[in-house]
Amino acid sequence: MRTIAVLGAGITGITTAYSLHKRGYDVTVYDRNRYAAMETSFANGGQLSASNAEVWNQPATVLKGLKWMLTPDAPLSVNPKPSWHKMSWMAEFLAAIPQYRRNTIETARLAIAARAGLAEMAAAAGMDFSFSRAGILHFYEREADLDHARRVTGLLAAGGLEREELTPAEVRAKAPELEGDIVGGFWTESDSTGDIHRFTCGLADWLAAQGVTFRYGAEISSARAGEAGVTVTAGDVSRYDGVVVCAGVGSRALARGFGDRVNVYPVKGYSITVQLDEASRGAAPHVSLLDDKAKIVTSRLGADRLRVAGTAEFNGANLDIRADRIRPLVGWVERHFPGVSTESCTPWAGLRPMMPNMMPRVGAGRSPRVFYNTGHGHLGWTLSAATADLVAEQISATERPARAVQRGGLVPA
Repeated sequence: MRTIAVLGAGITGITTAYSLHKRGYDVTVYDRNRYAAMETSFANGGQLSASNAEVWNQPATVLKGLKWMLTPDAPLSVNPKPSWHKMSWMAEFLAAIPQYRRNTIETARLAIAARAGLAEMAAAAGMDFSFSRAGILHFYEREADLDHARRVTGLLAAGGLEREELTPAEVRAKAPELEGDIVGGFWTESDSTGDIHRFTCGLADWLAAQGVTFRYGAEISSARAGEAGVTVTAGDVSRYDGVVVCAGVGSRALARGFGDRVNVYPVKGYSITVQLDEASRGAAPHVSLLDDKAKIVTSRLGADRLRVAGTAEFNGANLDIRADRIRPLVGWVERHFPGVSTESCTPWAGLRPMMPNMMPRVGAGRSPRVFYNTGHGHLGWTLSAATADLVAEQISATERPARAVQRGGLVPA
């Protein structure tokens, strides 16, 4: 297996292409857009956040979803119109509640493991993506939310993450610009931020210069696996030894063509990018923030941009930017950072590919030539380097016996 097609040029596709290229594979990346990172990897919250590894599969999430169902500007919005995909996904979400603890710990472990890989990629490509090691600050305005955060901290610690509880005064020392009735917080010094779009595009450009082939503007009409290889039809028909599906919310349909079931659901998230004028630069936070109650995150992207992102919307494959979903993000900035001008805000919406158990789908499909690296939900960038390395290593492992025989060596059982 020497030629590999990677389907998708978002963050998981490009990091997968890097990991395969590093192992000597001839890689071709497909994407329907003219450029890399034009969908979910375009304008996310910017956080590389192991501290946000808690999965959502818990009864409290279900109760909040029911409570907020008829509230248009709530952090979690569910279109009540039924569909088989939505109903099956939610049934599996409920079934995964007993795995909440295990999956949270594993997600934290993966997020920590990914850090070295992302640093390696950034160093290899030599790109500027507004990277900051400023840390991530979770803050709370209710004691009940702070108590829950203490319990989550124990799970994150089991996954290898250290974070520090802060008093209200210590929260304000970390983020003196922040206003509100703060009761406490948690500080994760090892977390970081950056511009995912710049990172993904920079890595893609570097890979292209190293000989990786990119097929942009290539809408895949068919992808099938057989004994002789994998055929990908995108205008023309090309054959490869293997394929990795990294197509975000499009992975479900591609998987069906390969005879697999990958039940990703498109969970829409929103962001605004606030262009900071001279007066606002000093009033905007320099550390990255996470407001757990509002489900809003911030990242400072260089001197003149503040990214504010959040919310989750279950409304199918719908990319409409709704004013009633953007308004809470703007209002949140005005409430907590009144010195920041929101005159110039660029809104965006993207579809997070989420599996019902909130864990990415990584590994082989039914065919020995088909692999998946998809379904990362809201932690695509945070986990991408780790899952890219896992899937590339699995592909490499399938060839080791054949290579050992070719060299005349023995393969241990």
